[in-house]
Amino acid sequence: MMGGGGAGSASPRADEVERAVEARISPSPEFLERVARVRVDLVTRVTAAARERSSPLVRALVAGSAARGTFLQDRLDIDLFLLFPPELSRDRLREEGLALGRAILSSPETRYAEHPYLRGTFEGFTVDAVPGFAVSDPSRPLSPVDRTPFHQEYLAARESPALVAQVRLAKQFFRSLGVYGSEARTEGFSGYLVELLVIRFESLRGLLRAARSWRIPVRLAEPGKEPPRLPPEVALVLADPVDPNRNVASALSRKNLGLFVLAAGAYLDAPAERFFEVRRDDPLSKNVALELVRKRGTHVTVAVLPRPDLVDDTLYPQLRKAALAVAEELARSDFTVLGHASAADADSVVVAVELSHPRRPEVRVQDGPPAGIDRTGSFLEKWGAKRDQVLQGPYVRPDGSLGVDTRRSDRDAETVLRAAFPRLSLGKDLTARATARHTVKALGESDDSPALGVALRDLLARRLPWQDAAEAI
Repeated sequence: MMGGGGAGSASPRADEVERAVEARISPSPEFLERVARVRVDLVTRVTAAARERSSPLVRALVAGSAARGTFLQDRLDIDLFLLFPPELSRDRLREEGLALGRAILSSPETRYAEHPYLRGTFEGFTVDAVPGFAVSDPSRPLSPVDRTPFHQEYLAARESPALVAQVRLAKQFFRSLGVYGSEARTEGFSGYLVELLVIRFESLRGLLRAARSWRIPVRLAEPGKEPPRLPPEVALVLADPVDPNRNVASALSRKNLGLFVLAAGAYLDAPAERFFEVRRDDPLSKNVALELVRKRGTHVTVAVLPRPDLVDDTLYPQLRKAALAVAEELARSDFTVLGHASAADADSVVVAVELSHPRRPEVRVQDGPPAGIDRTGSFLEKWGAKRDQVLQGPYVRPDGSLGVDTRRSDRDAETVLRAAFPRLSLGKDLTARATARHTVKALGESDDSPALGVALRDLLARRLPWQDAAEAI
């Protein structure tokens, strides 16, 4: 799958579209020069601050899109990496990294990933000061950011000005689909993954030509050189060139890869600037959602839990697990599940499930043993003693086994789910909260909230990002 042609081949219309988009998203030469000066100033200032406090800083560098000029005109955060000796303790790493960040940044604010980092401003730019270890082998990192200098070196050696322009186009294409970013909330394409794909296929259009015929899971790794221990739900496999044991695309979901594959073909067939436009994706109000549900003739059940004190990258995998557990429980309980969605805001997490009907049938078919084995007697005796619960039977099924139709007591979805909630496996932190405080209500009785609006949008207002609402089916 190597190659794919240059940016200007195949379609005059695509050439026209991409020239217009490139002019809109590319930073000006003057802005690029300003960023370059700030990069030098940042390293100079933090190095001086390290000397003043006798900090064991080994190296400071600006890496990522700001270093290579692959950022979009309206989207730039500068990443300053502060690398310390590998033998330094994590407590000392945290202390020194935050201290140096505070020494040079205005309005510093502590943020959290695997370990704390600092976000602030420097000469008008937003800067993340991220501590890490100065390792010599990128295949043996001590923290997730330790490979960054090696990534920087690898990409900078391969990206020409023409390729940088293609990277920007690709980033804007992914961004317009809502799949740009590898954080757990997005489950999309990281900036590093996008740049590797553009290098591999030589241009955005080369990547799209290859992608339109991909079948998930996609394996771009060389045969015999795939990263080991790949999870079964993997979407895309591309080995990190600086650490072949790592899959660069491990955060990418199958859903988001599928959307990209579809968009690749749609754009190549009919190039248009709308494929590069980032649309507002507003939450859905409860009243609008109720009207949609009325038109669809369905029912929405909403479960709400208090939000645990977790960063998004820890919370969202648990939230998706919770949504799946709720949907599967309702399906096991004889409800027809049409879809489920989840979201979180500052106070709560929400799971919304759309069902074909609010109540399950009163009749429940109980499976019995095959005729001719010892257990048939106990089955007949059991249900003979519960005649008040039997609607029909016992009887013999066409396959020769016994069955009996019984009467259910709890029929509505909310009652069934409330009873099941304490025993559901929702994710470590959410399960603990479910046993304490949770609510399960029909949509019409639920309290409106930012999280509910996002969950309802993802449940009831799904459409392809490049479609106008009027086009959506």
